[in-house]
Amino acid sequence: MSSLLQRLLQEHHGQGRPVGLYSVCCSNEQVLLAAMQVALRHDTVLLIEATSNQVDQFGGYTGMTPPQFRDYVLALARRQGFPAERLALGGDHLGPNAWQGLPAAEAMAHARELIRSYVSAGFQKIHLDCSMACADDPQRLPDATVAARSAELAEVAEAAAVAAGLPAPVYVIGTEVPIPGGESSLQGGVAVTRPEAAGATLAVHAQAFAATPALRAAWQRVIALVVQPGVDFDHSQVQHYEPAAAAELSAFVEAQDLRPGLVFEAHSTDYQTEAALHALVRDHFAILKVGPAATHALREAWFALAAIERELLPAEQGSDLVEVLERCMLEQPRHWRKHYDGSPAQQRLARRYAFSDRSRYYWGEPAVQQALQRLIANLDGIALPLPLISQYLPEQVEDVLLGRLAPRATALAQHKVGLVLARYARACAHNRAPQIESGSSAELSYR
Repeated sequence: MSSLLQRLLQEHHGQGRPVGLYSVCCSNEQVLLAAMQVALRHDTVLLIEATSNQVDQFGGYTGMTPPQFRDYVLALARRQGFPAERLALGGDHLGPNAWQGLPAAEAMAHARELIRSYVSAGFQKIHLDCSMACADDPQRLPDATVAARSAELAEVAEAAAVAAGLPAPVYVIGTEVPIPGGESSLQGGVAVTRPEAAGATLAVHAQAFAATPALRAAWQRVIALVVQPGVDFDHSQVQHYEPAAAAELSAFVEAQDLRPGLVFEAHSTDYQTEAALHALVRDHFAILKVGPAATHALREAWFALAAIERELLPAEQGSDLVEVLERCMLEQPRHWRKHYDGSPAQQRLARRYAFSDRSRYYWGEPAVQQALQRLIANLDGIALPLPLISQYLPEQVEDVLLGRLAPRATALAQHKVGLVLARYARACAHNRAPQIESGSSAELSYR
């Protein structure tokens, strides 16, 4: 699969086709099932990525190690009927990110084991992110230090693949790495990476890889450079892509010769318009990362279904899903407190509705899961009236009317997420899965 990722992106330059890859950075079951349905419809490969704080050798906030995450995704694929050979797994922001409070030597020791665990579990796409300062580092790391640490982790990855008898992974590098999950504030906006900065990053990584004999072949598997094309979001705003502002950066990747066939990876593309996604792929930002926009759509769906439940059932029979989630977030504020400023009323609105969607960390909590399962059982036990679906889930009602969408809670929720992810699949429309005959894709069927 790693060689397939290389070939797909090489087509972007070699054949002049706007080939792209969309990367779903999420562990939520309903989001991943929706992503598989979208990939089936559009005949694409599906790249699913876990982040370093989400999945690590200690379990991360999901409680899953890399092998456990792999098995979880494969089990979902079997359940959905999605071919495993069309799945690619990636690791995002792999480096000392989760251990920035430790001295660099200790943080990097954890990072080496993190990389070893991901690669040994069969993750094919590795984002080497050593851009963050550790406890005894200067506040801003020199590019040479970032590159040297990335090369150190790449060497671990190469050895881990050999030891596990697996194909060598492909790599993503970069020093101008957006904050995972969006900015705290877009006041003043975010600046597009300057071509000279991208060139310096590429050159210093090329030197670091060349200095290590074991990495000289690995350099040919560096498929992308993370840059800032001028897209991001915060709790309530979105900075949309402006092609003119990124024109110089786009032209740079065509002209550079340190790593022919390289593309850019764009993080935080959540909430971009579909036209902007197409333009990003066209302009060589060919790997599009999405995460919070998908879970935000899922949260909207669950809240809409909770509103339908309130209309149909007596209060004592209801799930109280919205209230249970709010109570859980207040009792365990670690995932949102440092992100949401303002008055108690402003924080309440952010907890429930912000684009940054910190509520995504709470769906696995036992009390929230219990309330969610009660909501699903309540709604699946009755016939949902079309006028209520039209009122609260208007994007879904047409497919319900046409018989393409079952009026059941999880089907409606997955459909809403699927609409978001389908924009990415269409933007990467030339990225077709291998050995899939034309005309073989079926209509999305949410049952």
